[in-house]
Amino acid sequence: MIKIIRTNSEHPDFIKLVKELDAYLKVMDGDEHDFYNQFNNIDVLKNVVVIYADEVAVGCGAIKKFDETSVELKRMFVATEKRGLGIAQKILTELEVWAKELGFKSCILETGKRQVEAVGFYHKCDYKIISNYGQYKKMENSICFEKTF
Repeated sequence: MIKIIRTNSEHPDFIKLVKELDAYLKVMDGDEHDFYNQFNNIDVLKNVVVIYADEVAVGCGAIKKFDETSVELKRMFVATEKRGLGIAQKILTELEVWAKELGFKSCILETGKRQVEAVGFYHKCDYKIISNYGQYKKMENSICFEKTF
């Protein structure tokens, strides 16, 4: 049984999943982890989704306002043992619906080129590569995407 809830970054299951995500990214990002990690503060996230499979939190994601028309996708994660089951798609869809409800027209995000599964996932979900934005402009490992609703 799959259940999705909308919450904020104070939710204990979100905090637990983010700790798992950070441990995963520390390995993937290597020497660049500290740089990326400084932009992943979760205390400012008002729009968080947590997904449950059989009452266990197995994935999460968040959006935050980027500008007047765009939100930035943050903290997307699915527990390793639950990947490949369509959970990430459910999280992303819920976040996109929420962004539209809030009046936004597009969603942007940054991921690392080393996160091959994530890059493939965003391509599959109709996200288009854009120029690296903000703090990611000079980061060679970063790849940025956008989807217009």
